[in-house]
Amino acid sequence: MRIISERSCPAGRSAWKSHAVAAGAVAVTALVGGRAVDADSAWYKALDKPPWQPPPWAFGAVWTPLYASIAWAAGRGLSRSRRGEHARLAASLGTNLALNAGWNYLFFRCRSPRAGLAGTVLLDAGNAHLIVRTAAIDRTAAVALAPYAAWCLFATALNLSLVRRNPRR
Repeated sequence: MRIISERSCPAGRSAWKSHAVAAGAVAVTALVGGRAVDADSAWYKALDKPPWQPPPWAFGAVWTPLYASIAWAAGRGLSRSRRGEHARLAASLGTNLALNAGWNYLFFRCRSPRAGLAGTVLLDAGNAHLIVRTAAIDRTAAVALAPYAAWCLFATALNLSLVRRNPRR
């Protein structure tokens, strides 16, 4: 049975292509962003971290399913979008993924919790925009992005704590 408001793929666009493009973009984001992370550096180890910071292994355990959900939601949204909204959703997704990978460079490569905080605040705004844009196309896909947005808000709070606890860095 098909729900009346549910959209199928517009003519000429196959769902598997949209999912493949989304998965590829998310994989590139994870690889590029991950290359900047150096949690074993003396600089990072010397930061005064809050007691509520998750253990190092938790980040990989959380990001793996989050990236999978982003890829799924993006593929679903892109495959169900119409011509004009398809380009806008793709642009929102691309911007969001660039902000996602960019945080790692701002924080770890620049060794700047302050720059990281600015980056994660921008990412939070990008997440809100991506969810709103996705919801206009497919609510299920938008709901699938909620854990990603929630984790990024948690990361913003953690980054803010690092800025406050390490004022000279």
